[in-house]
Amino acid sequence: MLRIFHDTHYDFIKWWRAMAIATATFIIVGMGATLLRGGLRYSIDFTGGTLMQLAFQQKPDVAQLRAALDAGGVRDAEITQFGSDREFTVRAQDENASAGASTHGAESVARRVRDVLAQRFGASAFTVVRTEAVGPRVGSELRRGAIIAILVSFALTLIYLWFRFEWRFGLAAVIATAHDIFTTIAFIGLMHLEVSLTVIAAILTVIGYSLNDTIIIFDRVRENLRKHRGMPLYDLVNLSVNETLPRSVLTHATTLGATLALLLFAGEVIRPFAWVMAFGIFTGTFSSIYVASAILIWIERRYPRPAVDARRAPAARPAVRPDRTLAAS
Repeated sequence: MLRIFHDTHYDFIKWWRAMAIATATFIIVGMGATLLRGGLRYSIDFTGGTLMQLAFQQKPDVAQLRAALDAGGVRDAEITQFGSDREFTVRAQDENASAGASTHGAESVARRVRDVLAQRFGASAFTVVRTEAVGPRVGSELRRGAIIAILVSFALTLIYLWFRFEWRFGLAAVIATAHDIFTTIAFIGLMHLEVSLTVIAAILTVIGYSLNDTIIIFDRVRENLRKHRGMPLYDLVNLSVNETLPRSVLTHATTLGATLALLLFAGEVIRPFAWVMAFGIFTGTFSSIYVASAILIWIERRYPRPAVDARRAPAARPAVRPDRTLAAS
């Protein structure tokens, strides 16, 4: 059996300050870039409107394409190259569409785009690969549903960890999960990825992936608390991370390999999902070690458990050694 990173003794927690500064800088830069661009770029799923994927026989001039749409009354359309230099997506909204007539309005926009381009370039110059039409009411409901799904995942996580371990572990895991969400949003903003339902599914998958990694480390911490009584918690957490390192490396490497295959060969539709998943593997591993574990030590230091009667429990839970890095926080 392949054995890698076996019996290691890396001091992971020693670098928590540098890692905290690095991740805070990344979040600030990513959020700043997102705000400067006017916020996240939502897909047709959330904004409502019409999305058309067009394949041209010859590479068109984008300026002429935009001018033709503006002249035909399809103003402020978003034109994006999609795949090859002959494929484009055109996203437009019907300004006069009400909630009740949203679907009809979206279909009329699709017809208008098709007629305008046929008049300008010729009907045989392009083919419509796909057309998606979503009303603004549906988009608003999807956005609200996505936010609720993320908040519910937070609540269930906290409740699950509270019962399986205790509140200290649950709080550390939830803070680490919040870190994953903020860093992923910052990454989406930096990459200017389109936020679609597929990307929301990727974010929820990343949350589950990161939680699973955190629970495995916490489970080993709980086992080691019983096996190594008297060991300072700082050393015990480091030991637990090192003991789970072989499993983590193999799991993350195989998952990343599958994700990279999607990123390289699955096409433009799946690419935002693959980007978020690839980043999520990294940030989920990072937060399990440098956020969840470090915060667990900090919580144990700030809110130590009540002392156990020595007659009932001769080998009581070890205290956190005050002379370690986190003790100075």
